[in-house]
Amino acid sequence: MPDLSQGDEAAVNALRSAVMRLSRRLKHQRVDESLSPTEMSVLGTLARCGRATPGELARKEHVQPPSMTRIVALLEGKGLVRLEPHPDDRRQKVVTQTEQAEAMLEESRRRRNAFLATLTGQLDEDEWAKLRAAAPVLEKLAHI
Repeated sequence: MPDLSQGDEAAVNALRSAVMRLSRRLKHQRVDESLSPTEMSVLGTLARCGRATPGELARKEHVQPPSMTRIVALLEGKGLVRLEPHPDDRRQKVVTQTEQAEAMLEESRRRRNAFLATLTGQLDEDEWAKLRAAAPVLEKLAHI
């Protein structure tokens, strides 16, 4: 960690704490409570990146391939993904989300957005403007 001033350390600590608390609150807005956060994350990755092999998903989700194989099997059993033959490698399968998964993710986004809209509605105009300005920076941090 770089050398931070005392004020910067306090700001980093406050940011970490706030992001974690907000993330926990957003996780409680899930549509399907039977899915684990990891299963939801895999579905989100498929929605963002499109179809992928289990190995590619494992790398993107930072889990071991055997764990991803189990996750994909659970999602397939719930009708949220399907396995298709790989177009170039007969030994592999490609994971694709189903329409049921797309609908569930859309409802989840809608619910979380409504929750955040309710929270941001309690901010004054200056706070809301600062938060809007910070959103691209938070997005950048999420992908570094």
